[in-house]
Amino acid sequence: MGDRGKFLGILLGLSFASIIMTQQPGIFVGIMTRAFSFISDIGIADIWVADPMVKYIDDSKGMPSTMLYRVASVPGVDWAKPLYKGNIQARMLDGNFQTCNVIGIDDATMVGGPLRMVEGNVADLRQDNAIIINKEGADDKLAHSPRYPGGPKIPLKIGDVIEVNDNRAKVVGIAKTTRTFMSMPVIFTTYNRALTFAPPQRDFLSFVLVKVKKGEDIQKVKQKIKNVTKMGVYTRGEFEDLTVNYYLKYTAIPINFGFAVLLGFLVGAIIAAQTFYSFTLENLKYFGVLKAMGTQNSTLLKMILLQAGTVGALGYGLGLGGTFLFSLYVGQEGMLAFRFPWQLLVFSFCGVLFITLLSALISIRKVITLEAAIVFKG
Repeated sequence: MGDRGKFLGILLGLSFASIIMTQQPGIFVGIMTRAFSFISDIGIADIWVADPMVKYIDDSKGMPSTMLYRVASVPGVDWAKPLYKGNIQARMLDGNFQTCNVIGIDDATMVGGPLRMVEGNVADLRQDNAIIINKEGADDKLAHSPRYPGGPKIPLKIGDVIEVNDNRAKVVGIAKTTRTFMSMPVIFTTYNRALTFAPPQRDFLSFVLVKVKKGEDIQKVKQKIKNVTKMGVYTRGEFEDLTVNYYLKYTAIPINFGFAVLLGFLVGAIIAAQTFYSFTLENLKYFGVLKAMGTQNSTLLKMILLQAGTVGALGYGLGLGGTFLFSLYVGQEGMLAFRFPWQLLVFSFCGVLFITLLSALISIRKVITLEAAIVFKG
């Protein structure tokens, strides 16, 4: 710490590495969480039934309407409800168009509807031409044009009317939903009304939501449904994993974030190792004096590890603090996806620990091989 410049240099390198190794994976985890956020929001269903070729939640393919009754007849099923999910264009009062994620929920029980209402009630969907819009969509992409150039948009409110695929739709509620991967506005309506909104197609049933009877084993009921229907049958967790695995396999998202984390790791390692080694070289004569006085290599080793551990702990802490402030700034429901699970703390700790040990080992080798007599020559 007496050499303030080098001390701050090592601290900066380790802090930068710690921030990158927590912030970038945190954004990655947030994006993956949003990929299956729609599944998480409908937490009431134990099992999802879909076409066997469905690869992720937004890859819905229509099933015959009779599939609902086949699923409901399986022993161990408490209830089975239909769900429509599709992308349909909506037209606002100012004439602008916006593609929306239209969700059709069971007309009778409203299973699949939004759990957090900001205004209105889910039961209001029983009114004629009624729809519920998520708050982000109502405030932004479905909002009216500003009254004057450069002014703020006018959010949709209860009572406003829009067109969904040339069908009149009246806003009866505003819901709070988790942001989706594509961040499209979400429109909730009843299942039968969603079929009138949807473009013509042979089969409209996107998913069947299943609740297992109390006391029944979910995995056994799932296998029974699969044997009867020959469809894709997943528990909530399995469907979330299926969605995440699709994005991991077929998109460049993990590669991009992986390179960012690797770059942060390398930059931090290079800065810390180079600075720590330079510090050791400049103070080599003092280590030589200590060796000449009889200090054991093990003692010098502990000295260097203590120095490296001190800056490593400080850099790790500063990096976590920076990431925490970043998480407070973006929030959990902001436009930028970010999640900060405890596993990232362990990942970042291991990364900083490796950089610290690497930096120390490079310096230790120079000290251990030092001949004390060389210090006193000349």
